[in-house]
Amino acid sequence: MTEPVGVWYELSTSADSEAIEAVAELFARFGYNEGVSIEEPFTQEQDGDNLTIDTSRPALVRTYIAGEAYDPAIVEQIRAGLFHLGRMRPVGELIVTQRSEEDWASAWKEHYKPLRASNRIVIRPPWFAFEARPDDLVLVLDPGMAFGTGMHPTTRLSLFQIEQYVRSGQSMIDVGTGSGILALAAARLGASPIDAVDIDPMSVRVARGNLELNDATELITMDVGSADWATSRGKQYDIVVANIIARILIELSADLVAATKPGGLLLLSGIIEPKEASTRETFESLGMGLIEHNQIEDWISLTYRKPA
Repeated sequence: MTEPVGVWYELSTSADSEAIEAVAELFARFGYNEGVSIEEPFTQEQDGDNLTIDTSRPALVRTYIAGEAYDPAIVEQIRAGLFHLGRMRPVGELIVTQRSEEDWASAWKEHYKPLRASNRIVIRPPWFAFEARPDDLVLVLDPGMAFGTGMHPTTRLSLFQIEQYVRSGQSMIDVGTGSGILALAAARLGASPIDAVDIDPMSVRVARGNLELNDATELITMDVGSADWATSRGKQYDIVVANIIARILIELSADLVAATKPGGLLLLSGIIEPKEASTRETFESLGMGLIEHNQIEDWISLTYRKPA
């Protein structure tokens, strides 16, 4: 029977940590382009830091077969192979699920809709229309594979900070720019010049695409880098923004403070509540004065002023 274009079959099973390699090798013999996905269980802290693979629990192993190449006989060969592997180490039953290629490519877009992320800032994906109020600042954003849709509490906290403190003509750098959302918000509020950096080249590519969507390519300089991108160039800014987990903020603290002009503001977000104390201790030991603390759920933003 000929399957419709775009239909795939997902073959999956669970495997003990010592059986993962053997199961993956079996799946690779039959999967599309020998591709295999391995999803290992893990533990991590609340903010996603210190991820550790948990070998005491089974992993999920998957491969995919294109609809036109699907053959029940192949499935039975894989099932038989798993049976024999299961005699040596714990291996689960084979599960076969029909998938539509469209589900992977675009179904998530239905769940990413226009969002009022702060009092004035609205995030609109390019595939949805939005009727703005006269005072709204609408940002068109395609997050791609970068962090920063406006939905996460840390991003919303950062947007509140930017809306409250950024003024026309102020210079700014966004460290860990992700999708570019914070730099774009500052540009809409009139900040200039604006630099934005991220250590992930993929994020920088996504952010540059979002600059184009918002006609902001001339307003924001986007580059691969971290907080030392500014200090190595001797740059200082009226506003320094960093929405990054607490451990990284602490690691970058000296450069973040050095990049802030005397009398300037340092806007920090991405801090989970248990790590607030260590973050505050670090930045206040560098002479920064706390002027505002905000919180959404377990996430915290801290606004500092550097002594003039």
